[in-house]
Amino acid sequence: MEIQLQELIDQIKKDGVEAAETEAEAIINEAKDKAQKIVAEAKAEADKILSTAKAENERMVKSSEDAIRQAGRNLLIYFRESVTRELNLIIGENVNEVYSSEVFAQLIVKVVEGWAGNSDAEDITVILNSNDLNSLEKAVLSALKERMLKGITLKANDNFDGGFRIALNNGGAYYDYSAEAVVDMLSNYLSPKVTKLLKEA
Repeated sequence: MEIQLQELIDQIKKDGVEAAETEAEAIINEAKDKAQKIVAEAKAEADKILSTAKAENERMVKSSEDAIRQAGRNLLIYFRESVTRELNLIIGENVNEVYSSEVFAQLIVKVVEGWAGNSDAEDITVILNSNDLNSLEKAVLSALKERMLKGITLKANDNFDGGFRIALNNGGAYYDYSAEAVVDMLSNYLSPKVTKLLKEA
């Protein structure tokens, strides 16, 4: 009887130890699985944060580079516009200086002589603003008479400030030598050359 009891106790101990070992192994395996899952999730989260940070950094670098490029373009455009404005002022001052000097009357006479030699020009009208007409009329008419040019009319028109216009064949054709037109023409001629020089600099 004692032997059976001892065997029973041994069996219970053995079963208990095995059950405990099995349960302990299951707990350890579950803990390992949870730990691996936590590590995998943490790694995935870290990769995601790293990827987001890298993308944000690349976006900021690109944005900064784009801003620097745009600032450079804006600076170049502003510089070109400043040079063009300055060029227009210089041209305008020189044209106005010529148009307000004694050379102006001679210039009108030379242009009229050129047109008078054209067989298509039946009559020529020189259009000036009122102030220029009053101050230049005598000088221009006497110079034209000296050169035996007839059929030339001087006329006032205050739609432009300085310079003159030539009308041919009763207004059938107009040629604009006003200060504004000459400044525009010279600016259009010089601007591409200045732009080219700026690009080469």
